[in-house]
Amino acid sequence: MKPLNSATPAISRVEPPIGRGAPGQEDGADAHQGLSHAVTLLFAVACGLSVANIYFAQPLLDVMARDLAISPAAIGGVVTMTQIGYALGLIFIVPLGDLLDRRRLIGTQALLSSLALLVVGLAPSAAVLLAGMVAVGLLAVVVQVLVAFAASMAADEERGRTVGRITSGIVIGILLARFVSGVLADIGGWRLVYLASAVLAVLMAFLLFRVLPKHERAATRISYPELLASVVGLFVREPILRVRAMLALLIFASFSVFWTSLVLPLSAAPLSLSHTEIGMFGLVGLAGALAAARAGSLADRGFGQRVTGLSLGLLVLSWIPIASMSASLWNLIIGVILLDLAIQAVHITNQTMIFAVRPDARSRLVGGYMVFYSLGSALGSIASTMVYARAGWIGVCVLGATISLLALLFWAATRRHQPAEIRAE
Repeated sequence: MKPLNSATPAISRVEPPIGRGAPGQEDGADAHQGLSHAVTLLFAVACGLSVANIYFAQPLLDVMARDLAISPAAIGGVVTMTQIGYALGLIFIVPLGDLLDRRRLIGTQALLSSLALLVVGLAPSAAVLLAGMVAVGLLAVVVQVLVAFAASMAADEERGRTVGRITSGIVIGILLARFVSGVLADIGGWRLVYLASAVLAVLMAFLLFRVLPKHERAATRISYPELLASVVGLFVREPILRVRAMLALLIFASFSVFWTSLVLPLSAAPLSLSHTEIGMFGLVGLAGALAAARAGSLADRGFGQRVTGLSLGLLVLSWIPIASMSASLWNLIIGVILLDLAIQAVHITNQTMIFAVRPDARSRLVGGYMVFYSLGSALGSIASTMVYARAGWIGVCVLGATISLLALLFWAATRRHQPAEIRAE
């Protein structure tokens, strides 16, 4: 891989941008004029609600397994199928944000998501449940269309900060999903979680379509197959995209290893916590995740590499208190804060740095990047439950720590092939 000295040369090497903008510029009248706080908040809330659909199942795996007669070793497949659907959406839907009117694309996805959630909530069998989960994951990629839309509208000097704020909404959605799903499951069963979310998805679709700014696209000669093929071209041409995508795979594999299996030791004797109590650990992670929002501002100022290295070091260390949770749940609380802080800081930095490379292809950039996120999450989920069945919680912690250490070593090995700093151009 060749080192990049700045984001600008990368723009001149690639195919012409789609739409009205000149090379190196995002098309549309709203580009670079900034986002109001109200619209940024709407983006964050919509992203949080949408991404929560992927994570509702994690604290409910045991009760879903009992209800639909799924074996404990196989129940991790519920999360895996959702991530598979998410990966398919990243490949086939998110790139459309560089081709179609994002406002309509977002509203349509939100409406279809409500139907998929309804299927899951009414699923009579494991097969229907898994099919519904694939659809839920497929349509949850509206989150990435929203992130790319926001990055395109944000002022250059505030892009990292905007991505950080919206990513905070995503993280809040992920972490609150576990708490909310636990509470609703204790009140009315696991099906109530998905039925309630289906109603919220309809309301959000209406609100987004009414409030989001129009973003009409000019006619373009590029076809849908060419659009998808151009994603591969971005990976070939942009070293920083390849590196950051691999980091995403590793950190979210570690993230999924932890959260997928956490419900199993906490719900079993001697702890025997309720779903509501287990979900409370998601709230604990908010402290670390919200602190990570500042990573975007630091990346705007050119400190992306430093933030990455420090965060990956914290990720490795987080597994020490996590592994000793049997001694005290306070150890688990400390580990959750460190783990979520580290992972979200790297994730925000990754996105800020890759968005600076190709302003005209942000939907394709984030779509390609997030495929690795989804793949890592899927692999982490299925590996976590399998390891837990054979080696218990300590085995899970060894797995998570090993993946985290690999991420740190990979970053250190590839650092010299990346720019020392990247700023918004």
